[in-house]
Amino acid sequence: MSKITFLGGGSFGTALAVLLAEKNNIVNIYDRDKNVVNEINIKRTNGKYMKDLKIPSEVIAFDNVEEAIEGTDYVVLSVPSHVIRSMCKSLKGKISKNIPIISIAKGIEENSDKRLSNVIEEELDNPVVVLSGPSHAEEVSMKLPTTIVSTSKDMKYAADVQDLFMNSYFRIYTNDDIIGVEIGGAVKNIIALAAGVIDGLGYGDNTKAALLTRGMKEISRIGIALGGKAETFYGLTGMGDLIVTCTSMHSRNRKAGFLIGKGMSVDEALKEVGMVVEGVKACRAFYQLKEKINISMPITDGLYKGLFEGKDPKVIIDELMMRDKKNEIF
Repeated sequence: MSKITFLGGGSFGTALAVLLAEKNNIVNIYDRDKNVVNEINIKRTNGKYMKDLKIPSEVIAFDNVEEAIEGTDYVVLSVPSHVIRSMCKSLKGKISKNIPIISIAKGIEENSDKRLSNVIEEELDNPVVVLSGPSHAEEVSMKLPTTIVSTSKDMKYAADVQDLFMNSYFRIYTNDDIIGVEIGGAVKNIIALAAGVIDGLGYGDNTKAALLTRGMKEISRIGIALGGKAETFYGLTGMGDLIVTCTSMHSRNRKAGFLIGKGMSVDEALKEVGMVVEGVKACRAFYQLKEKINISMPITDGLYKGLFEGKDPKVIIDELMMRDKKNEIF
C-alpha cells in the first residue's frame, strides 16, 4: 500500500486516482476549486470533469496543498502544462527529496521552450517520472484496455511507477527516451487540433490520413532534432497518441479544432470545450521553437496562421497542397 497525492482534480487525474484506490492505495486529490473538493468528499463524484464516475472512499480531496501532501509517497502533477512551474514552486521545502514527482501533463513551457520534466527539475530536487501515451480519461474510467509509457532519467523510478499503476486494463511499458516521450506527447496535440479543423470543414478520410501521416513526420522531425530517438515516435507516445487524439470523440484538441472548422473563433471554441486545450499553447510554443532551430513543420505553420493570424483554413490547406514538390522520406 502506498499513499499518492494528485495535485489537480481534472479528468485524467481523477481516473488514475480511482485506479490506484482500487489497487488498495491511499489517494489524496488537491484541487483549488472547493466545489470539486466538496463533491468528491460528499457525493463521491466529480461532475465537473468526470460525469458518472463513482469515486471510492479511499480517495480524499483537499483544497490545501500542505494537507494533501502530508505523508505522501508519490506526487502526481495532474495540472495543465502552464501550471506546472507554479505548482512545483508551491511544493518547495514541503516534501522529502526522495519522493518521485510523476507528470501526466503534455506540452512544453511557453517562452522557455523547456520540456516539463526540465521545468520540474529546475524547481525541485526530486526524481521525475513522466507518464504518457494514448489514454483518454473517460476510457480509463470505464476500465477499457489502455497502454501507456513510463519514463525517467533514472529508470528505477520509471519501473517503480510502472508497478504502481499497472493492472489488468492499464498496461504500462517503460522507455528510457524521456525526450522523445515528452516531445511526442506535446506535438501530437497540434496535429489533433488540425485534425479537428479538417473534420469541421468537411474534408474526408483521404485528408485525415494525409494529415496523420505527415503529422507523424513533423513529430519525429522536431523530436529527433531535440534529442529524441526515432523509434519512440512510432510507439505509444508518438503514433499511438496521435491516432487516439486525432480520431476520438473524447479528444478536447480535436473537438476544439472541429468547432473552429465549423466557424467558431478560437476563444469561442475554447469556451465551448470548457477544459484546457493544450494544442493551442503547443502550437504557439513549437512554432516559435522551430523558427529558432530552423525545422520544417508546415502543418504547425498553417495551424499557427489560422489560430493566431486569422487566416482562412481552406486557403491554408490549398497552400499546403501546392507547396514545392518533395521526396516523401526527407
